[in-house]
Amino acid sequence: MTIASLEQLKDLETRNKKRLDAMPKKVMVCCGTGCLANGAADIVQSLQDTIKARNLKGVTVETVRETGCHGFCQQGPLVIVEPHGTFYTRVKTKDVAGIVDQSLIDGKPIDSLLYADPVAGRKVERYHDIGFFKHQERIALRHLGRIAANDIGDYFALGGYQSLARAILTMTPDQIIDVVSKSGLRGRGGGGFPAGKKWRTCRNVESDVRYVICNGDEGDPGAFMDRSIMEGDPHAVLEGMMICAFAVGAKDGYIYVREEYPLAVVNLTLAIRQATEHGILGDNILGTDFSFRIHISRGAGAFVCGESSALMRSVAGEVGEPRAKYIHSVVKGLWDKPTVLNNVETFANVPIIFEKGADCFKSIGAPNNSGTKVFSLVGKVKNTGLIEVAMGTTIRQIVYDIGGGIIGDRPFKAVQTGGPSGGCLPADKLDLPVDFDSLTAAGSMMGSGGMIVMDDKTCMVDVAKYFLGFLVNESCGKCVPCREGLYQLHRLACRISDGQGTEEDLDKMEKLSEMVIVGSLCGLGKSGPNPLLSTIKYFREEYLTHIREKRCPAAVCKALITYEVNEKCTGCLACITACAYNAITGKKKEMHLINQEMCEKCGACTAVCKYDAITVS
Repeated sequence: MTIASLEQLKDLETRNKKRLDAMPKKVMVCCGTGCLANGAADIVQSLQDTIKARNLKGVTVETVRETGCHGFCQQGPLVIVEPHGTFYTRVKTKDVAGIVDQSLIDGKPIDSLLYADPVAGRKVERYHDIGFFKHQERIALRHLGRIAANDIGDYFALGGYQSLARAILTMTPDQIIDVVSKSGLRGRGGGGFPAGKKWRTCRNVESDVRYVICNGDEGDPGAFMDRSIMEGDPHAVLEGMMICAFAVGAKDGYIYVREEYPLAVVNLTLAIRQATEHGILGDNILGTDFSFRIHISRGAGAFVCGESSALMRSVAGEVGEPRAKYIHSVVKGLWDKPTVLNNVETFANVPIIFEKGADCFKSIGAPNNSGTKVFSLVGKVKNTGLIEVAMGTTIRQIVYDIGGGIIGDRPFKAVQTGGPSGGCLPADKLDLPVDFDSLTAAGSMMGSGGMIVMDDKTCMVDVAKYFLGFLVNESCGKCVPCREGLYQLHRLACRISDGQGTEEDLDKMEKLSEMVIVGSLCGLGKSGPNPLLSTIKYFREEYLTHIREKRCPAAVCKALITYEVNEKCTGCLACITACAYNAITGKKKEMHLINQEMCEKCGACTAVCKYDAITVS
């Protein structure tokens, strides 16, 4: 069916709502990458087979909906039974028969599969009563877990593509840009540049060709925000790109997806085909003279290609290296033509702005930080996963209300935001509001949305060393300050970690960091020293302990720790069995001994010891 009007879209919304309402009982299975890795596809197949075998009235295989990531990744595979919203965690295929018979047919929850809330201290049946979900405000993630990711009909049922229709049928390009500017939407890729300003600058450049690019090259360790949106709600991304394309006058767009995201490529490709078949994408969209095509460009996984100019060179088939920043991509971008580049989350926000209005979007969040932000919450926190909160939400609210607190109720030590180029913030920043400006002022950054929580067992020297090592490997090497500067910073961090550093090394690192920031060509180098500088700023005493006392307070840095058996040893032989280096000797029911010369400090012994009989100091 080729759609040529807003009325036809509204008719499709009505028809698809009726289709979904005709099956009031639905089983929503999370088929994001994490749940798929834990067997979600087998669960879907088993549910369909069981429903067929039961021959239930009004319940068909369509009752099983394959959704995108629900966000609560640590508890996956996840299954939600509607209309009650019964939330099941860590589901296995052996649980399927019970879900169909007891929950789907009889409407009774299966207690063993319910989520055990560590804060409330009880089982919780409905997902919207769980703290992890209850304290979120979802805009960019509004459809994840609610619709089948591979069905455009589900997107139509929620008013999909009506924002596009209103924009191109009733508004001028300048009016569209005015709405985006009024909403206060800032780019969610890390820089926080005002989207409306970027779009207007591109439109005002004299050119016969313009491009729109969606940056899906999410390279931060532990980050999966954009990935989940592309996998679970691809049409929202397409709709946002199309509104942008009409506003700036582009006829071609590209979604740059890293090679590690195969499911995102599959679902985006399907979404593009479905939208094209309905006349929403391609030539003469919705019966107008507006034509726009979207192409998928696959990146090889280079972290530097997340930088705008390097990404555009990669799309063009060239080596992914950045160029001088005085050349603005909105003026000379892809193939030296004016180009708007925003990330996945930014484009996913655009349709809701035109659906609810700019004032509604601006009312959410903090001053000069409108709307919400998606984060991947990982690390030493009880509830890891994908979350979305209003700008201005504090770190404490994220870590404790949504994250459930620190694993083992250990002390909170730090949180690292902004990916490898972000900073580490200490416990006295727990009440810092999370927004672009507050994080930058504190020495960190928003970045694309990675958030790593650390407890008191984390060594901040080791953290800085890890991220510097990552950036050294990912630097394209084009400019000397980044290529050599980051390498030398990493070498100095390793010296301190190995107990060979001096206090003069700290001064060298701070001075060298400033040179790297000033002299580097692109954002990778300019923000690369952030993990180091923030840890020196907030955890200087920890560095000094490594230098002066040759000791790692968190017992992480191998060169500065020893493993010793203490008096709690029962002689159970577990550590002897676990040691791959034969460094532990002893007889059953007798206290064991660790040979320090043979010990590789791998930690296998402490992992298996049930009696806390090994001291790490």
